[in-house]
Amino acid sequence: MLRGARRTVLNFPSPFLGENWTQRIKFPFCCLIWRLQFPPLLLLGVTCHAVVGSLWRPSLQGNANLLHLSRNRSNPEQGYCERGARLVSSLDFWTLSSENLIAVLPTDPVKENYVRKVKNCVFSIAFPTPFQSRVRLVAVSKEVLEDILDLDLSVSETDDFIQLVSGGKIVFGSIPLAHRYGGHQFGIWADQLGDGRAHLIGIYMNRQGEKWELQLKGSGKTPYSRNGDGRAILRSSLREFLCSEAMHYLGIPTSRAASLVVSDDVVWRDQFYNGNLTKERGAVVLRVAKSWFRIGSLEILTHSGELDLLRMLLDFIIQEYFPLVDVKEPNRYVDFFSIVVFETAQLIALWMSVGFARGVCNTDNFSLLSITIDYGPFGFMEAYNPDFVPNTSDDERRYKIGNQANIGMFNLNKLLQALNPLLNPRQKQLVTQILKEYPVLYYTRFRELFKAKLGLLGKSEGDDDLIAFLLHLMEKTEADFTMTFRQLSEITQSQLQELVIPQEFWALKMISKHKLFPAWVSQYLSRLKSNISDSDSERRKRMTAVNPRYVLKNWMAESAVQKAERNDFSEVHLLQQVLRHPFQKHSAAERAGYSSPTPSWARDLRVSCSS
Repeated sequence: MLRGARRTVLNFPSPFLGENWTQRIKFPFCCLIWRLQFPPLLLLGVTCHAVVGSLWRPSLQGNANLLHLSRNRSNPEQGYCERGARLVSSLDFWTLSSENLIAVLPTDPVKENYVRKVKNCVFSIAFPTPFQSRVRLVAVSKEVLEDILDLDLSVSETDDFIQLVSGGKIVFGSIPLAHRYGGHQFGIWADQLGDGRAHLIGIYMNRQGEKWELQLKGSGKTPYSRNGDGRAILRSSLREFLCSEAMHYLGIPTSRAASLVVSDDVVWRDQFYNGNLTKERGAVVLRVAKSWFRIGSLEILTHSGELDLLRMLLDFIIQEYFPLVDVKEPNRYVDFFSIVVFETAQLIALWMSVGFARGVCNTDNFSLLSITIDYGPFGFMEAYNPDFVPNTSDDERRYKIGNQANIGMFNLNKLLQALNPLLNPRQKQLVTQILKEYPVLYYTRFRELFKAKLGLLGKSEGDDDLIAFLLHLMEKTEADFTMTFRQLSEITQSQLQELVIPQEFWALKMISKHKLFPAWVSQYLSRLKSNISDSDSERRKRMTAVNPRYVLKNWMAESAVQKAERNDFSEVHLLQQVLRHPFQKHSAAERAGYSSPTPSWARDLRVSCSS
């Protein structure tokens, strides 16, 4: 049972899943909520574990920032002078250690670094492969260096730093590791996968007492490389560096990116999997997270019949990363599963609130800590489209944005199956019932987030219809998702009421061309009147705090990539500045057109599959 908690009863209303819910919607629509294919199997008032109830806060209405998850967050609340005094200006006395992992979890007894089937371990010891050519520093995250790794920014200018973050040097006392895991890829069990081009170079405990795992991506072959070359390329590495930091500043749980380096080593990639190889340059991202364990970490052990090791790893994960769960409690795996279900629902709802879609939502890249990891193909939706797919190799559109929450449930079901051998019959019933609560958890958070995006306070029976109606208009007019909500945050109620949309609100002008737009505006303004003790200025202030002006759209990333391939990193640095403050207007961003319609050259831009 959870520490300091009692079991509770969930009783969340679900207007989306009743028998006649479709009759409540007055307009045909296709949107992120109702495209989900969950069966109507929820039983209200079902007993569930206390974590869901204890984490749930009914006072969240109207504020999208209140339930941001605590996973993978630093705690930089120090005075400026104290922070400066504690930052390290040299790597000479800065240490990493792998002891916390390898003292408890078994490593591969085979020490040679060659591709093979690995058994009866969680990690293989594997050293990074240094680049053969000159290495350039493309970018660093000042906040990650200072707030998480206690490093003064000046350290990034040293050769020791370049050597460390490119895989050319290992910090004394650290043993680099490659993690063994499996996974379901596009719904099919793929058996052993693992860190095929990533090295966990150690754990750092910072001045706040937080432990962060440092991982190089693109640093060479490991026993899990399969047919790969162990390398990552500049194009995909730059996108991951920018997006992981952008997601953090949007308030979405994510791994962080400390640095990005590029070499002149040649790496061959088939960018669109069409048989056309192109020559690209090798790059490495230094990523940090509280943990890199994922659903596939457990699946591989269950599929291999290594149940003692499965129990060992689960207990370690609970002890290290789930403080609410008592590792001595017989029902600890049920409580663990309850937390993962709850937080996964929250995470995917947050993705939807900013129009973010992962191109590859496999169980091998779904974090057990419910943070966003392993940025492969991804995209922020531009024109609103529930069928948006950020991966050109996803021919069946399995991972379209309107199906991401369904995939979350699929992956959680695979986690349940991985836990099953360790559960007794009663516990199996409990975890099955917990999983059935996932749609309600997702829908409830989705509703809260979109109500906040519209500035709605309190509750009204028509809120779901109002959200669905707007999304329908956006889909029919192909309105920009990000800027529609942002411009609703900036326009006054009087301007809306007069139906005179200024030219600067170009996304709203697109929607205003729809014949039903006046009807939606009328419903929206009527609903705003029910906001108690609210003013139009307060509404706009509240909405601009939750509706970003800038997200990393594909064309913005592609523009930065094209320049970076010529060793011009200016746009990378500009995007860093802009995405660090996504809710604030930025003059250089406006000049670059980051809040303008997608430029003509980028309208048919294809998202690369290879990385």
